[in-house]
Amino acid sequence: MARPTYPQYDFICPYTDNCPHLNGLSTTWVFGQYQRGDDVYHEHLRIIDNFHDALKTRDERIRVLERDNAELKAKYQALHQKQFKANNKTKYVDRRDDDVTDKGNTKKKKRGVPVGHPGWFRPTPKKIDKTVSVPAPKTCPHCGSDKLTPLPETADHIQEDIVIVARPRVTLYLHGEAYCHRCRRSVMQAAEDEILHAPIGPVAKSAAIYFRYRIGISYRKTQEILRELFGLDCVPASLVGFDRKAVNNATAIYNDLKEKIRTSCVVHADETSWRNDGVGHFVWYAGNDDLAFFQIHRHRSAEVAKAIFGEDFAGTLVRDRYAAYNGIGMDWQSCLAHIITRTKEISREHALLPSAERDNNVEPFLCRVMDLCIRACEVGQNLASGDILWETTASLEKQFVKEINNICKQTLRFKPAETLRAYLAGPEQRFLFTFLRRPGVPPTNNQAEQSMRHMVIFRKICFGTRSESGLKTHSILPSLVQTARRQGVQPRDFLQTLLTADSATAQAALYNNST
Repeated sequence: MARPTYPQYDFICPYTDNCPHLNGLSTTWVFGQYQRGDDVYHEHLRIIDNFHDALKTRDERIRVLERDNAELKAKYQALHQKQFKANNKTKYVDRRDDDVTDKGNTKKKKRGVPVGHPGWFRPTPKKIDKTVSVPAPKTCPHCGSDKLTPLPETADHIQEDIVIVARPRVTLYLHGEAYCHRCRRSVMQAAEDEILHAPIGPVAKSAAIYFRYRIGISYRKTQEILRELFGLDCVPASLVGFDRKAVNNATAIYNDLKEKIRTSCVVHADETSWRNDGVGHFVWYAGNDDLAFFQIHRHRSAEVAKAIFGEDFAGTLVRDRYAAYNGIGMDWQSCLAHIITRTKEISREHALLPSAERDNNVEPFLCRVMDLCIRACEVGQNLASGDILWETTASLEKQFVKEINNICKQTLRFKPAETLRAYLAGPEQRFLFTFLRRPGVPPTNNQAEQSMRHMVIFRKICFGTRSESGLKTHSILPSLVQTARRQGVQPRDFLQTLLTADSATAQAALYNNST
């Protein structure tokens, strides 16, 4: 077959409008349709690519939502397990032979202190108030035999007990009166240990306040104690009046206590929930080994923290990671015990995730962080006891910082763990080891946790307060009672002085002339 040649330059096809090879179709129209088909083909490819991109975006979004859903389920399950723990005994190690035993085995660890630990015995009283001679028995108390021979020796037995007076002491005060020409009325003065115009004396009132705000007894049970043990009848409303009388006398001392907190070198801070007339409030704590300050407020905000510590607090604040304290002072110590607790919570949540959602780098990260914090706490204890010299703290801090930076190099897919990693590697890292730069600063906020414990237990007893005066009472009296204990002052004695003396005398009695 001969090779077809190109048509001449001026060749015009006679079948342009009706080609027999195209079933009578126009060649111009067919070529136009061919060109449009290529454009349509590429348009379809673009539409398919857009669909693929949209599906990929949706798949990624669904993947993120599934991961978030799995994390929320794990967090909820961990919280549920924390609230409703299984009634199972955990395994333990018997230190005597290092055998692991549990409930199913017959071998159990002996209860009590470890073997070789020195025992604790009650100290012998220095003063004997009463001596009673007891004759030798004539009959054996074990077998009932009457064949007994008296011995020349005597056996000493010292027993301590309390003396309860079954009735109140009634005192009649005969007052001399004088007429004041300025006031135009007669006046009189209070005797020692007397509260003017009060039918119940300061000892009973101070004891009632002590029972409630130190022991944690309700008003009605305090009423029963006064009636059954001391023979003093009163109503619960009278006990509320005792509290208000003490609060009125203690307001100036309470405000001075706040000023002392603001000028302290080291202060611990914490807060917990409270209820007032069914509305959520918060108990704020600020204190140290010498002072204790409580304030119940409606909010848990930075403004409340600044109102407690002031705008120019210059001490070192030992605190948790709550952001409301970020504007308090220029230097603080983050509680390492809270970080240890947080690592355990994250580990439990991560273990509850499906296997496909777990990050293999999370558990090693958490273990290393926990180990570092535990070792840092041990260093803090050794510093306090003098086993480690302060000259070595700078090198220890550099070592800890270098180690924590190595731990936090790699990012994590599990959000709670990544949040902790970002915090440890962020700008607040310098507040993790403040205890290595400031003497007297501990690495944990355990002091605040223990101080808040009484308020937490008391909250379960009284179920909160009902009025603004109740908020004031439950802020002032616990503050003064705990401060008295830390000052080495018996709280009931101080409360009695508070009810009978002026503010200056009561303040001197609170601080024992030492602060």
